Order: sequence, then structure tokens, then C-alpha cells
Amino acid sequence: MSEFIGLLIQLHQQYPAATYGICLIFGLIIGSFLNVVVHRLPIMLKQAWQTEARLLLDQNEPVGQGSAKYNLVTPRSACPACGQPISALHNIPVISYLLLKGRCRHCQAAISLRYPLLELTTGIATIIVIMLFGPTEKGLLACLLTYALIALSQIDFETKLLPDDITLPMLWLGLIVNSSGIFTDLKSALLGAVLGYLALWTVYQGFRIATGKEGMGFGDFKLLALLGAWLGWQALPFIILISSILGTLVGVTLILMGRDRNDAIPFGPYLAAAGWISLLWGDLILSRYLQVLNVS
Repeated sequence: MSEFIGLLIQLHQQYPAATYGICLIFGLIIGSFLNVVVHRLPIMLKQAWQTEARLLLDQNEPVGQGSAKYNLVTPRSACPACGQPISALHNIPVISYLLLKGRCRHCQAAISLRYPLLELTTGIATIIVIMLFGPTEKGLLACLLTYALIALSQIDFETKLLPDDITLPMLWLGLIVNSSGIFTDLKSALLGAVLGYLALWTVYQGFRIATGKEGMGFGDFKLLALLGAWLGWQALPFIILISSILGTLVGVTLILMGRDRNDAIPFGPYLAAAGWISLLWGDLILSRYLQVLNVS
């Protein structure tokens, strides 16, 4: 692994433009995979919940169900409108969407703009991360965290779910990564995970007692704990502040556009965005803020 990273660093030093080109292509490919995760993981979770419910109720599997495999690999990607499998030629990130003019080759049904946008977002995000951290171990791990945050944001936006299948492994990975002090020290990471969960849990309980309603889901607690495990407890106030500002601005805008104020708005995308900003520029923003206040 160290030899591979060494080759990447050497390539980056000699041909930085080539490095960023590779990052873009790699990011687009990862973005294509994230599209699969965003679409299939909620369905997989629903199927698992239904199976568990039937077991608890001592019910048999409905006839004709349960035999076909459905996961992130099987079956092949297909058009949701006509069911025709998508060939590899028509599954090239962004390019295939442009060549097909945003429509299925077989039935001409419109292809959601979400697919190329998520791919392009992932590719651009990969370039930004590598520009700041370089093709180093820290940079590659920051890319991994970025991909997880993108997937969680889109899933929460579409389904109001933040799957444990992503948040919990990434939380533990953050603690493992910081056992070597890559982003912060282990003590700060442990406190970040604990305080991140407790911070939103306390807000949730207070809001529930005051209003009798649930203001957010438990997935939000776990997501902030994940960010605390990666970035340390010191990043939590910044993340909470920025995510609250983003959520408020978007929420007010949606209400002004006619959205019912009682409709639930997922908070995960704003937490993820604030966490990513903190990952990349948190220290810089804090130092500039302190300079403005003449503290530093």
C-alpha cells in the first residue's frame, strides 16, 4: 500500500494534471457505483425488514418471492420503466447520459438527472479532496469519507433514511483511522463519537418533551457521531452550526416556495455537507474567524 501511495505522489509531483484527470475518471466511476447504492440499499433494507417482520409474526414467505437475489451486484442494472437491462456501453458515467440525450435507448423514458449529477459531483469532489490533501493516505481516506457522505446524503434526501449499513462501519473506521492520528488523536475521536451522538439525542429528547413530536431521526445522531469519530469533538460545534444554518436557509426557502411547513425535511444532507466542509476547510475557517476577532 505504501509503495502504491508513493507512486501516486511521484506521479502527482511530475504530472499534476494527469493526477487530477485520473481523479475525475475514478470519481465518476465511484459515482456510478454510488447511484447503485442509493437506489438499491433502501430496497434491500425494506426487504430485510419485511423478512424479519414475517419471522416475528410466524408468517411464511409469499409464493414467488425470496428466490431471486437482489443486492448491490445482482441483478444487472435495468431501465425502471421497461425493465430492459442496461448494457455496459450505455452505462458509462455521464457520457452515456449525454449520448442517449437523457432517455432510455429502448423505451425512450426519461432518465433521472440525478444519475449524471451524482457522478459528476463525486468526480469533482474527488479532485477537490486530492488537491487539498494530495494522493496520500490521508487524501485517500478523505475520499472514502466523502463517498460515504455523498451516498448518505442522497439516500436521506430521497427516502429519509440514513442506513446503519453505512454509518456504523464508517464510524468504527473513523476510530480505527484515528488510532494512528491521521485526522485527529484517538481520544478526540472517541469523545467526538460519544458527544456527537449525545448532542443531537439531547436536542431530540428536548424537542419531543416540549412539543410531543419527533424533530429528527436516530440516523442523524449516528451520522454526527460518525463525523465526530473522523474529525474529533473539536469539529462538532462547527458542524452543528453550519448544518443548522444550511437547514434553516433551505427550509425557509422551501416554505416560501409553497411547501407545507409540517412536511419533514431530512437533516442528514446538511450534516454531511457541514462535515465535508469541516474536513476540508474547518481549520482554515476557524483560524480566519479568530483573526477577525483578533484572538489569534
